[in-house]
Amino acid sequence: MLASARLLQRHVKIHRGGSRHLSVVVQAKKMDSPVVSVDWLNERIGLGDVKVLDASWYMPIQGRNAVAEFKAGRIPGAQFFDVDGIADPSTGLPHMLPSEASFAAAMDALGITNKDTVVIYDGMGIFAAPRTWWTFRVFGHERVAVLDGGLPAWKDAAYDVDTAPVSEEVMEAAKKAARGPPPATTKYSAKLDRSKVRSLQQMLANAQAQGGATGEVVVDARSAGRFVGTEPEPRAGLRGGHIPGARNVPFPTVLEGGQLKSPEALQQVFSAAGVDLGAAAQGRLVGSCGSGLTACVLALAVARATGQLMAVYDGSWMEWGARQDLPVSTDAP
Repeated sequence: MLASARLLQRHVKIHRGGSRHLSVVVQAKKMDSPVVSVDWLNERIGLGDVKVLDASWYMPIQGRNAVAEFKAGRIPGAQFFDVDGIADPSTGLPHMLPSEASFAAAMDALGITNKDTVVIYDGMGIFAAPRTWWTFRVFGHERVAVLDGGLPAWKDAAYDVDTAPVSEEVMEAAKKAARGPPPATTKYSAKLDRSKVRSLQQMLANAQAQGGATGEVVVDARSAGRFVGTEPEPRAGLRGGHIPGARNVPFPTVLEGGQLKSPEALQQVFSAAGVDLGAAAQGRLVGSCGSGLTACVLALAVARATGQLMAVYDGSWMEWGARQDLPVSTDAP
């Protein structure tokens, strides 16, 4: 949820017809949703403290290139957030959370401050953007939202698309800052909320103690077939099935037409899967998926339905499914 301590006013001069200037007032009101509409963003394009990030990322099977698509066309003023580049490269797993220092250095390179409102989108509608939204949230940045419907919704609304050339230096700046030697100081301050990140050891302890009154509820965002092991994993070397005790909420079920469903509809989706969203308020709800990406789509849905930030198992099935010594269930949901 976006937090704001005050009502801000901005006076923006709009140039029309080459001769007239119209003075309008734009109010950045308190926001109570983790998603914003394309109309909301279009009204605020150009405000100095509203920053836009394209966090597109695709599976190899999708045959799309996020970098090439960004260069071809983007929301005006948007910068590219490299999901795999601004990440911890030492784990052998994709797009794992970077260190506080690495994230702060990347934010400095992107010109983002702690006071900025950050709007994140992707080329699928809602797919990869929630991962970056969740990353901002766990590093303490609350003024952040996902663009509902992403770039497709922006284009459907016939809003401007920037096609100006982008240099490789600009494209690589944030990644280089994140991967380089930690700077002595940064303007951006990042503080990881470790209560919202789960490790393999924590997930194993929870699985072994499942059924306890204080145990955590794990929601798996993968498809039903992958959840029960009847559908092959898209990555080689992984077993089929799920963490024992997990519930299955395939991430497309929280979306409709590429946008996030209403809070009431989301409550119904989770309830139908046997998930009590009251566990989110108690800090007992944990998301998992294939690589920690679409679990954040569920985290976005939980945030919209409850106002709570859900924890995520960062390594997810890429880590768990590759281990032969960990328990796996193929029971149906």
